[in-house]
Amino acid sequence: MNIQRKLFIYGLLSLAVLTGCSMKTGTHPLLTPSSVEAVQQYDSFAEYQTKTAQQIAQHRRFLSTEVQQEIKMNTPFERKPTPPQIAKKGVVLIHGLGDSPWSFIDIADSLANKGWLVRTVLLPGHGTRPADLIDVDVDDWQALVARQAALMKQEVPDVYLGGFSTGANLALSYAMDDRDIKGLMLFSPAFQSETQLTRLTPLLAVFKDWLLTGDPDSSTNYVRYRIVPINGIAQYSHTSVAVLDKLEDQIFDRPVFMAMSEHDSVVNTEAVKALFLSRFTDPKNRLMWFGTTPIESHTQIEYVNSRIPELKISNLSHMGILFAPNNSYYGINGTEKICHNSSNFEDIKHCEQGKPVWFSGWGYQEEDKVHARSTFNPMFKPMMLLLERVFAE
Repeated sequence: MNIQRKLFIYGLLSLAVLTGCSMKTGTHPLLTPSSVEAVQQYDSFAEYQTKTAQQIAQHRRFLSTEVQQEIKMNTPFERKPTPPQIAKKGVVLIHGLGDSPWSFIDIADSLANKGWLVRTVLLPGHGTRPADLIDVDVDDWQALVARQAALMKQEVPDVYLGGFSTGANLALSYAMDDRDIKGLMLFSPAFQSETQLTRLTPLLAVFKDWLLTGDPDSSTNYVRYRIVPINGIAQYSHTSVAVLDKLEDQIFDRPVFMAMSEHDSVVNTEAVKALFLSRFTDPKNRLMWFGTTPIESHTQIEYVNSRIPELKISNLSHMGILFAPNNSYYGINGTEKICHNSSNFEDIKHCEQGKPVWFSGWGYQEEDKVHARSTFNPMFKPMMLLLERVFAE
C-alpha cells in the first residue's frame, strides 16, 4: 500500500473519531428496528406488499406531490405469467444498495411474458429515506431473502433468485446454502468492490453516520437514494465478504446468467469475470459483457459493444443494464435524467440546464462531451433472450 493511500485511510479514521455529521431528516418518523421487524411478520406475499406500502406511506420523505406514485414505485410487486397459466418457474428479484423494486420493472415484465412468476422485494432501510439505512443490519436483508424464497417455494416447483449489485450478492449467498434454488440471474453483481477502501466502512460506521456532506434527501429521483450513509455501504461490504468467502471454498454448479458493464464504476468487473469462469461450473452459464474493448473469445461470454453514437451512449453504467429503452422513467424518452455523473460541477450544471449530453457510467470523461448517467440498455431484448436460453428446460 502506497503512502498516499495509507494517509487517506488514517485520515478517514481520524475524522471518524473526531467528528460527527448531522444531516436533515425531515419531519416524518425514521424507521426503527421494531418497525422493520413488524413488516417482516407476514404469511403471504400480498400481506408483505400491504405492510410494506403502509410503512413507506408512514416513513417516507416524499420528493414530490405525486405521493401515490412514489409509494407504488417503491412497493414490492408481483408479475404473473401472461397469458394466464400455471407457472412452473418463479424468481425472487433483489435490488441493490440505495435502489428499489423498480430496478426490475422491465426484467419482471419480460420474464412474466415467458411464463415466469416474478416477485420483487424492498430491502429494509429502503424506499423511505437514506437515513433509514443508518441502523439497518445485513441480517435483516438475509432474513427477507430467506422468507421470500420460502414463500415462492409454496407457489412453484422451480425457484430461482435474481439480484442487482448488492442484491446479487444476497441471492448468491443464500443459494449456495439452499440446494432447492435452481439457478441465478445476476446483474452487475458486486462480489468485489472497485475500491478496497469499502472494507473499512464497517469500522468507520461505528464512529460516523455520513461520509459526504449535504442533504441526503435532496433528490428528484423517486426510486433510488443519491447518497447513502456509511452503514449502508458497510452492510454491502458484509455481503461481499460473505460471497467471496463462500466462493473460495465452494463452486456454484447450477445455471447462472450474469450481465456486467466493462465501465462499471462500482464493481471490479475483471475480478467478477474471473470468478464467473472459475467458480460457476454449469455448462449452460452465460455472461453478457457490455464494453468498448473487445475481450478474448469464450464460449460462455457474449461480448456486446456498448458504444452507440447514434444514441449518444459512450458506454453502459452499473445500473444501465437493467432498463429497456422504452422504460417510462429511465428510457430514451424517460422522465428522469441522472446529471450527477461525476464530481465535475460544471458538467452537472450543464446537464441540469437541459443542454445536450452524452451518456455513460459514472466518472467517464471525453473531450468536448458532457456525460449524464446511462440509464437504459439498448441491447435489453437480446440480453433477455440470452437469459431465457440459460434457463430453458
